[in-house]
Amino acid sequence: SLEDPDTRLRAEQDPRGFLAGFPEGAVFDEVQRVPQLFSYLQGVVDAAPEKRFVLSGSQNFLLLENITQSLAGRTAVLKLLPFSLAELANAGIRFARYEAAIFKGFYPRLYDRVETPADFYAAYIETYVQRDVRTLQNIQDLSAFLRFVRLCAGRAGQLLNLHSLATDASISTSTARAWLSVLEASYIVFLLEPHFQNFNKRLVKTPKLYFYDTGLACALLRIEQESQLETHYLTGSLFENMVVAEQLKGRLGQGKPNNAYFWRDNHGIEIDCLLETSEGLHPIEIKSGRTFSPDFVKGIKHWHTIAGASANRGQLIYGGEESFVFQEIAVRSWHETELPG
Repeated sequence: SLEDPDTRLRAEQDPRGFLAGFPEGAVFDEVQRVPQLFSYLQGVVDAAPEKRFVLSGSQNFLLLENITQSLAGRTAVLKLLPFSLAELANAGIRFARYEAAIFKGFYPRLYDRVETPADFYAAYIETYVQRDVRTLQNIQDLSAFLRFVRLCAGRAGQLLNLHSLATDASISTSTARAWLSVLEASYIVFLLEPHFQNFNKRLVKTPKLYFYDTGLACALLRIEQESQLETHYLTGSLFENMVVAEQLKGRLGQGKPNNAYFWRDNHGIEIDCLLETSEGLHPIEIKSGRTFSPDFVKGIKHWHTIAGASANRGQLIYGGEESFVFQEIAVRSWHETELPG
């Protein structure tokens, strides 16, 4: 770990000798802390292609900048998001209620140490704002930036309205756009783009805002207990956020690009998640209700009528426990969030 001061000092003062100590290759964590190491790694890899180095770091934007400058063409990039529900299930960890999963979140430290979400996220937010944000952009008013991040959490799963967001945060629209870029670059939020294929309908062309981790969103919303999610006005949006993020984890974890969009026409009829797969477009509806209702699949049925031959039958992911098929549409429990494609 190059976070360790002694290890970092050796790497900084004698990079050749430091790398020579790993004849079989190595895993370097927080490698962005010693940027000059990348140039020396280039020489080592070129001289001995059989050597393998795994470079990881929490500040992705700095890591990628150094890789593209010094190691272009010599690397494979894998984006590792927080744990997925499937990964936790494989480790024997399952949640009885989806509120528990949303509230706790999926960062590894919450599962390899006895640490409460409240303690972890308080420290995470403080560290992120105080260190990572200042590294990426010279933001003077950190309290205003944190207020902006909290306002973003309140808009999770909703269409992004930068003007409204800027007004509520008492900043300019250009500042809001720049700060949102900071959140995207540091893997706090992501934007789900609308699918533009025109089925002879006027379509919404504004992206939707999501958080990579719902536990962090809950902490920013000052949700202090899982039980609060039983009546919170944003529970449905956070449930949708969790399911969409699960799809992203599955794709990026396999080294594949994101293939998820959403679809909404000017009448407000929407498909929460639309996947572009080799078998065509795959619509996904997401409902937090625990009891299935035929109304849950109305959006998919409407989409089928206008999408034509490109339409896959699709599926519904809901807050219940049972999985079954309803009128050729797969209805799946929230425990089964790994989506196709």
